Amino acid sequence: MSHGKEPKQFRLPLKIEPLEEGGYLATSPALPGFLVQAQTLEEVFALAPGVAQALLEAMREKGVPLPPKLCQTRKPLRAEVLVTLT
Repeated sequence: MSHGKEPKQFRLPLKIEPLEEGGYLATSPALPGFLVQAQTLEEVFALAPGVAQALLEAMREKGVPLPPKLCQTRKPLRAEVLVTLT
């Protein structure tokens, strides 16, 4: 949905925990209600933006203010990746 403005982008910190039965569960301290469960970390990262976007759009439609811990990005975008060395 376009409002004639440049879309805002937010950094969303994730807390990802392995599940006993396999897979991973991701939550975010900055976005209450955010929850992603997937079999791999790649799936978590692929699903997370869509889940967060749907949650934020629902909040906006209901007139709920965005969480204060949610940080709008500034350009250039900085990100961290997880690198495993065995």
